[in-house]
Amino acid sequence: MMTSVGSQGRIRTVLGDVSPEELGLTLCHEHLVTAPAERLRDGDDLLLDDPSRAVRELRVFAQAGGGALVELTVAEFGRDVGSLRRISRASGVHVVATTGHVSVDYWDGVLDIAARSVHQLVEEMVNDLLTGMDGTDVRAGIIKAGSSRDEVTDAEERVITAAARAQAVTGAPITTHTTAGTMAPEQARILLAAGADPTHVCLGHLDRRLRYEEHRALAREGFTLGYDCISKDWYEPDSERVQTILRLVDDGLGDHVVLSGDLARRSSWVSWGGGPGYSYIPWRFVPWLRREGLEEASIRRITVDNPSRLLTWRTVTRA
Repeated sequence: MMTSVGSQGRIRTVLGDVSPEELGLTLCHEHLVTAPAERLRDGDDLLLDDPSRAVRELRVFAQAGGGALVELTVAEFGRDVGSLRRISRASGVHVVATTGHVSVDYWDGVLDIAARSVHQLVEEMVNDLLTGMDGTDVRAGIIKAGSSRDEVTDAEERVITAAARAQAVTGAPITTHTTAGTMAPEQARILLAAGADPTHVCLGHLDRRLRYEEHRALAREGFTLGYDCISKDWYEPDSERVQTILRLVDDGLGDHVVLSGDLARRSSWVSWGGGPGYSYIPWRFVPWLRREGLEEASIRRITVDNPSRLLTWRTVTRA
């Protein structure tokens, strides 16, 4: 057997591969540059088109103790990998970019994902991971897939299946989009059937709907739980997120949680005159966990060790 071309034991960022120890506190689901279609509503609030503001936002994040960020803007949402590379270099924050696709709500009318076969989707993902995205040499460090609210369409199932198969070829991690926190068990079923390694899969937006028994079952299967809507109390209050995390730690599942805010709006960024900004988790949410009694070892596990393990490419072999 020979090891396949990839980044085994390393984490792939827009500036190149780094060791897992280099990341530090990591936000696992964010956006820095987007170009959303008008049909996604809310006008310019969803348009992040000023890299200089992204640099300012990340510099504050770094001052708060942040070290890395997973940028999950896919092609249909305005991915700009050249800007991501410049933002990372100027801010000093590690940035992991993504390949893959989100859900029909995002790609409909932008990309004809429904016409692509699983094989075509795998080829696209593998190329983005190993060669470069959008005609550049900037390579993705993670694969994204997703589903609609309360259903997984045929095209979405093909993307999820392709993500698992691309992982098998490259060893890259996978992250998912669940619309309103729904369909995570179905995503898990599809991924496992296609051969995904659950220890390198994060199921996203689960804190939009805090169903403890469902989340515990997914964690026990090996999946990472993406609690990545922190500060968005209109979905679930942060107080409930804190208590759920404490409960997971008490149940011995602290190794299966990562944090983020999914701040994809101008109104969420301090550099656009809004808030809470990317410093909210290290400066406010982590101290909240600490006040509620979470030990330092568990805080480090959730903010540093779990993201690092998730994002590290696993070893794969091919004949």
